[in-house]
Amino acid sequence: MKKILVTLLAATVFWQVNAAESAWLTDLPKAQAQAKAENKIVLMDFTGSDWCGWCIKFKKEVLDTAEFQAYAAKNVVLVEVDYPNKKVQSDDLKKANAALKTQYDIHGYPTLVVLDKDGKEIGRQVGYSEGGPQAFIKKLEGYKK
Repeated sequence: MKKILVTLLAATVFWQVNAAESAWLTDLPKAQAQAKAENKIVLMDFTGSDWCGWCIKFKKEVLDTAEFQAYAAKNVVLVEVDYPNKKVQSDDLKKANAALKTQYDIHGYPTLVVLDKDGKEIGRQVGYSEGGPQAFIKKLEGYKK
């Protein structure tokens, strides 16, 4: 019985991790179209996913939590704009991310930019922010008003 429970738990954790990762898009125009159709906001995470310590910490403490993922599923279209050192990206994605960095005047990581369903910037967080998912969700809700 213990073996079955451990297997089920492992499968659940695996599914949750993969579901969280798959929720993030890398194509902003596609995300904006989805946000408009579903009446959601867009959250762009400008990150150095494999080298930026504050990015990794914020992802672990906020973005990857079950609480934030549940909120995001109902309210947010997620876009990762990544500038990794080791992770392989297509040339097209690198080019698109470079253009977004310029367009949104990004100078540090992590920077989180929030757009309304029409693509207008309604909020921004530069750097790591304490308080866990509750504080970040509250901040996002404030941007929506």
